[in-house]
Amino acid sequence: MHTIQPAGLKPGATLPRVGESTTEAAVTRPSSLIRGHALVFWDRKSPAPKKLDAIDTDQITPAADCVSESLETLDERWKAGSFRYLMPDFRARVHGGQTFIIAGDRFAIGSSREMSPAGLKGVAEEVGLEMVIVCGHNMGDIFRRNAFNLGLHVVQSPEAVADANDGDEMTFDPATRQLANVTHGKTYEPVPLSPKEEEIRRSGGIFAVGRREFRRSVEVAPSIDWPDARAARGLTTTEQILWAHRVDKDLKAADLKPGTTLRAYADLLPASDGTAPFAIHTFNQITGGHTIFPRQAAIANDHFVFTGSAADDKQTNIGREFARAQAMTKPYYATPGDGIFHFYFPEQGLVMPGQFIPGADSHSRAYGAYGAVGIGVGSTTLGFGWSTGYIYVTLARARRVVFGGALQPWVSGKDIVLELLRRWGAKQSQGMSVELVDAAKQLPIAYRNTIANMMAEAEALNGIFAPDEITYDWYRRKGITGLPYPSIAPGANACYEIDETLDLSSVRPMIAKPFSPGNAFDAEDVARERITFDKAMIGSCTNGSYDDLLQAALVLRAAREAGAKKVDREFRIFPGSGGVGRQIEQPDARLGGESIADVFRSVGGEIRQSWCGPCFGQGPDALTQGQRAITSFNRNWQNRMGLGGEGYLASPAVVAASALVGYMAPPSELGLIWDAEKFGV
Repeated sequence: MHTIQPAGLKPGATLPRVGESTTEAAVTRPSSLIRGHALVFWDRKSPAPKKLDAIDTDQITPAADCVSESLETLDERWKAGSFRYLMPDFRARVHGGQTFIIAGDRFAIGSSREMSPAGLKGVAEEVGLEMVIVCGHNMGDIFRRNAFNLGLHVVQSPEAVADANDGDEMTFDPATRQLANVTHGKTYEPVPLSPKEEEIRRSGGIFAVGRREFRRSVEVAPSIDWPDARAARGLTTTEQILWAHRVDKDLKAADLKPGTTLRAYADLLPASDGTAPFAIHTFNQITGGHTIFPRQAAIANDHFVFTGSAADDKQTNIGREFARAQAMTKPYYATPGDGIFHFYFPEQGLVMPGQFIPGADSHSRAYGAYGAVGIGVGSTTLGFGWSTGYIYVTLARARRVVFGGALQPWVSGKDIVLELLRRWGAKQSQGMSVELVDAAKQLPIAYRNTIANMMAEAEALNGIFAPDEITYDWYRRKGITGLPYPSIAPGANACYEIDETLDLSSVRPMIAKPFSPGNAFDAEDVARERITFDKAMIGSCTNGSYDDLLQAALVLRAAREAGAKKVDREFRIFPGSGGVGRQIEQPDARLGGESIADVFRSVGGEIRQSWCGPCFGQGPDALTQGQRAITSFNRNWQNRMGLGGEGYLASPAVVAASALVGYMAPPSELGLIWDAEKFGV
């Protein structure tokens, strides 16, 4: 059984050679006043002058530029790709002195790609300048942490954003974090940092902090200590897990407040082939690369593995060589085709209730489906964790969503989360930690996985279903017994800033239109629009489980029996893991002895490898200019599935039905009548 292990010294390495012994804060002198001019991202669709909101990391660093061909040239592609499509002359403008980047609310939401802050910082530094990011409310939490780690200046000041115009002369004082618009004669006090965030910022970034703490982290064995019943009554499930995993044992349960930054031991620290290179670089910078084995490390090759690109092969090889040197083998090192790590690692028994799992991929939030705290982090945070066994995490405000009422026909986890994102609107979760409550115990793990996974699109720190009988039954059926941690549940007196109920009896099958998962509509209403498409795709880390694919196959088989023949558009299926891919080739009694794969193939579907490529616009199934797809993926932002393409989001059942009717529609459009025994999973 996978459990947290103490640091393992490599042969020949001894503690006196493992870094500095001091744990005192090595505060560096802030640099002098930074001067530059404003570069504003305007919302070109707004009738009135307005700064652009919700700039996501896909727009900051397009997926094709998230490539490192060697550890020596990590950021070359990242710098070249910065805002490649959103602002093609960005690099030239920064080099010309426009180093104060002004954007609206929710800047840098989305993926954990640390290529974005590293590339932006590098663009300024290559001509001897310093960059300052200035945005409004609710900066993307992963980008924000990544920026502190790297020493990129980030400032949240809605007032400064509102006042700024292109070319305004601006200054930033790194010592006080005071921002000034010299042109308008105004000064601004930005949103303050937590004391620990300020310490990391002043210490020179995550490399310096890691080197300072490395030796002590090797000397002290990790321990997990759960709160007693009295303390647990006042804590959410997330807070209980983080408190149990705290490194500093003098931290009291009463100290757990929003904004508190603590060090927490990690049970697993997974990366993809895309995020691993920078994590490896960080690990080498902190540890020297030859002193300890990486702690709690796991790598899955799921992002750039089937593109056919030589540059992508070079990137994948960085992780492969690291795994070989560090003696990482399966299941901790997953080879191409083994699976997407949010499916592969749970099915291998590496994800379990009560764990704390910071993963270098934003959809690591999926682990909340299994009763774990899963959060997305950047590569430097991950490399720091591989070095020390823990990471720094800042507690978010808590909100609770209780799913009440009865599930309606054809409704699954995807429909529930799309409806939730629709209701939350532009503000989404406001960066909170979300307690997800299945009041009637009617949501299977496949549905919970989709909902927790897409807390990334909700811009939440994490989302978690406290483990219950559904959770434990899932592990029993996989033969996984003797789980490492006690059963936990949210405390009766836990406080939630927002407490809401989503009545599932009001949720219908949904379809999200471009360019936001929250831009969701009743699928029956969308069907009346007769929106056609070029491709239908099922899978991804959001909907690639056996039960997800079974749901689609049940629809297809029933439609076939009612007279449907073949799809007339490209229809591709991407299992969540190699294990799922093998399982869907086996006969299933619910399909009359056919396999899921055979049902898909019988209507013209093609089974692909298990990987993430088409979800973020990579490989042969990515969208091209002008193409449109309906998918069970998680994001449909502009250019996300391919440059110039349009992505729509729906459940596997809706995608399957759409593939047969030729336009976007729910299964009811096929004349199928819901039968819980026949179609429920």
